[in-house]
Amino acid sequence: MNHWPFIAAAYALTIVGTVGIFVQSYVAMRRAEKQADALTRRRESGERT
Repeated sequence: MNHWPFIAAAYALTIVGTVGIFVQSYVAMRRAEKQADALTRRRESGERT
């Protein structure tokens, strides 16, 4: 029995999962940076929450 299809599928799932986590983390980081910048600008302008 040839095991290469299973090995290829395992590598593919690992790569897809890693890329998915990377993209999700990057999007969350950009969103948090945007919120932090907005908060900094609000505080610098003297605006109250």
